[in-house]
Amino acid sequence: MKEFPKLLIADKKGNIFDVPFLEPLGMKAGEYFRISTKELIKIHPDSELFLLPQRSPVGYDRKNNKVITLKNNPFSKNEEPCYAVAAFLAPGYTALYNAAYSEAAGAKMLPLFSYTAVCLYKGSFYAAGILVDREKRQELKGMDSALLEKNVKVFKKLFPKNRLIRHLERCALTYGCPAAKNFFLKRYEGPLPSSPVCNARCIGCISYQPGNGCSIAQPRIEFVPTPEEIAETALYHMSNVKDPVVSFGQGCEGEPLMVGDVLVKAVKLIRKQTGKGVINLNTNASKPKVIEKLFDAGLNSIRVSMNSAREKYYSAYYLPKGYGFKDVERSINKAKDKGGFVSINYLVMPGFNDSEKEVHALEKFIAKMKIDMIQWRNLNFDPKEYFRKIGIRIKKEEMIGVDVLIKRIHKKYPRLMKGYFNPSRKRIKRSKEVKR
Repeated sequence: MKEFPKLLIADKKGNIFDVPFLEPLGMKAGEYFRISTKELIKIHPDSELFLLPQRSPVGYDRKNNKVITLKNNPFSKNEEPCYAVAAFLAPGYTALYNAAYSEAAGAKMLPLFSYTAVCLYKGSFYAAGILVDREKRQELKGMDSALLEKNVKVFKKLFPKNRLIRHLERCALTYGCPAAKNFFLKRYEGPLPSSPVCNARCIGCISYQPGNGCSIAQPRIEFVPTPEEIAETALYHMSNVKDPVVSFGQGCEGEPLMVGDVLVKAVKLIRKQTGKGVINLNTNASKPKVIEKLFDAGLNSIRVSMNSAREKYYSAYYLPKGYGFKDVERSINKAKDKGGFVSINYLVMPGFNDSEKEVHALEKFIAKMKIDMIQWRNLNFDPKEYFRKIGIRIKKEEMIGVDVLIKRIHKKYPRLMKGYFNPSRKRIKRSKEVKR
């Protein structure tokens, strides 16, 4: 007898139940979809399950061929409410569908996470997702907490006056930032947050939300490190990691290009002492001239954050101040002219990024800009609120599927790297050798 996936629901205490008589549904742009078992992947242990308050689960009644909204817990005798359940996927995985739910009137906006459809299947939790990067860079089992705390103490003695390293201590120990943890564990990519200010007002910014918006996930750095503090931090990491990456532009800061002069001086100091590794900039690419100066100083790569390849929807999400989409394109051109490696951090919201018009715009953008890589990252934002904020409605028949999108893009552009993390020099080299 064929086994079908089962809908998950939660009670008000956070207990999770499977509903044997209902299949899970996926949601994209407010539309419901049946999920094929081929679209399901066993969730990684680092994934998390969320209860969605003020949101009723929506499932599919296979026997009667209809969509069912569960207002009350079917396993409770007291007609207690039940709630939708979603998965927050581990790094390296991209969502194919959001969890399906119905909002209560006046429902508050969900916190800044992504909300993937999840179910019980074959006795385990499965989610509608796809693996895009096999690197174990942010797996928790590789982050020894005892060693982390020990190394933080060592770093305090080594760098007693470095404010940037003090900031990273808080990121690692208080907020559990995997990039900061990796810095103290001397592995992979080292973060170099530098800017307390930004020239965009991204609706999904995790470090700044004006007024009574949703809560921030991590507070922003409150000072600008000196070039010497940045260089000291970067050089220590680069000298202790075999194939290192260090990156400006972290979740705990604004836009690093806003302190471009400091970054240029820091990169020059780093490159005076080593030619090793990748110095990367995660950026909104708003200042082409600063980008050019950074590459002249020794920067190797940039990762440009984008939710859309169309200016209208890019602007609706980023709310740029003093720059526009054309500046982003100019910055990419500057980076390519200087021989730099260019990734786009393509923030994926199921139903939007796999809509036909957005797919065509992305293909046109890739062909025009000659980028080197797409990092297929999930957009951490309330799924329904996102479409309201950017002002678009998309029909069900216009969505080709996120998995189809990813396969189509990399088939059409075989030299384009696929992933989730900023690549090291060796990884870039391996990718080029495989695709020759």
